[in-house]
Amino acid sequence: MIVKTSMNHIFKLTTLFALLFIVPVISSQANAILVSFDKSVFYAVMAGENVEELNSLLAQLKETTIPEKVAYEGALLMKKAGLVKKPKDKLSLFKSGRLKLEAAIQGNEENIEYRFLRLIIQENAPKIVKYKNDLKSDTALIVKSFKKLAPVVQQAVKDYCKNSKLLKSSDF
Repeated sequence: MIVKTSMNHIFKLTTLFALLFIVPVISSQANAILVSFDKSVFYAVMAGENVEELNSLLAQLKETTIPEKVAYEGALLMKKAGLVKKPKDKLSLFKSGRLKLEAAIQGNEENIEYRFLRLIIQENAPKIVKYKNDLKSDTALIVKSFKKLAPVVQQAVKDYCKNSKLLKSSDF
């Protein structure tokens, strides 16, 4: 009887140890995998014309918990709208992307990276979508606050300058 009670006690302690120490470690490692996101890949895909890469990155974003998730999804959806063939799909993607990006900006008006994403989209959006209202203010904020951006985003801005009518490399 004493052996049986002792074995139950050991089993309970082992289970408690596993729940308290091992499970949280495994869980945090799984979250680290989900959170990893390469901004340089994001900006490379944004600069490209490959729908499969856009779809892959959108799928990856769905699994992440990064703070920029909504803004990145919005920008990617609007970029994708410019690459799909069907007008109905173009409009649907653009609208949903616009809502996401604008919501992210409203939640963090001074986020320079979000404003850069909006500038990229607005500068390249067709006139018919009437999405060009913030070009001047976003350009001014990016130029003024460039040094506050992360190095990866600074490089993306410099790369974008090559095709921009508003941002010039001499601004930085």
